[in-house]
Amino acid sequence: MSAIYTTICYVLLAPLVGGLITGLDRIVTARMQSRYGPPVLQPFYDVFKLFGKANLTVNRFHSYYLVCFLVFIVMSGSLFFAGEDLLIVIFALIVADSFLVLAAYSTNSPYSCVGAQRELLQMLSAEPMMLLSAVGLYMVTGSFNVSEIASYGKPLILYLPGVFVGLVYILTIKLRKSPFDLSTSHHAHQELVKGITTEFAGPSLALIEIEHWYEMILLLGMVYLFFAFNPVVGVVAILFVYFIEVVVDNTNARVKWELMLKSAWLITIILGVGNLFVLYFVLHL
Repeated sequence: MSAIYTTICYVLLAPLVGGLITGLDRIVTARMQSRYGPPVLQPFYDVFKLFGKANLTVNRFHSYYLVCFLVFIVMSGSLFFAGEDLLIVIFALIVADSFLVLAAYSTNSPYSCVGAQRELLQMLSAEPMMLLSAVGLYMVTGSFNVSEIASYGKPLILYLPGVFVGLVYILTIKLRKSPFDLSTSHHAHQELVKGITTEFAGPSLALIEIEHWYEMILLLGMVYLFFAFNPVVGVVAILFVYFIEVVVDNTNARVKWELMLKSAWLITIILGVGNLFVLYFVLHL
C-alpha cells in the first residue's frame, strides 16, 4: 500500500513542489543579476494565465503527442516513487521526450524543427549517463528496484562518486539550464524564440510547464538515491545540487551542440565508465 500512497503523492504534489522550486529558482537568479525578481508563486500565476487563453494547435497530432508526453512523464515518475525498476523509469522518460520531439516536428515550423533536432541531440548526450547511473546502482546494491536501492542503508556516493558527478553534469541538460539549454529555454534571450515549444500556446504551453515540474522532481529523486541512507542528508544534497545548477545557469553562455555532445560523452566515459571499472575490481578483489 505504501507504493500506492507514494505514487498518489507524486501525482498530486510534484507539480506543487516543482512550481515552488521554479519560483525560488527565479528569485535566486534575479538576486544574482541584481534584480528583485518575481514572487515565488509567479510560475503558478503564469500557468493559470495560460490555461485561460485559447488553445491554438497546428494539427490534431500536435495535441495527441503532447498528451502522450504528459502520460509517460507522469508514468515514469510514478514508477520511480513506487519503487519499481529504475531501467523502466529511464526508458519511460526517453519515450516521453520522444513524444515531445514528435509534437515539435508535427508543426512544420522551422524554429520547432530545429528545436526538435537539438532535443534529440540533448537526449543522445544525456541518456547514456542516466543508464550508467542505473547500472552503477545495480552493481552496488544488486537490484534495479528503486525501493531496494533507497533502502540499501549505505552511502552510495562513496561507491559511485564519478557516476554521481556525471549525473549532476547531465542534469544541466535535462533541466534545460545554460550552457546546455539548446532546444528550449526559460530565458527570454533564447535565439530560437522558444525552440521546441515555439508553436505551443495557451493550455498546451501550460501543460509543458507542468510536465517540466514533474520531470524535475523525478530527476532530483535520482540524486536523492545516492544519499538515501540519511533522508536529511539526501534533501540537503538535492538543494545543493539544484543551487549549483542555478549558479552554472547564470554564469555560463549557451554553447554549440558539438561541445555539449562531446563534453557529455567524455564525462560519461571518463567518470561514468571509469567509476564502474574501478568498482568492479574493488568488488571482486
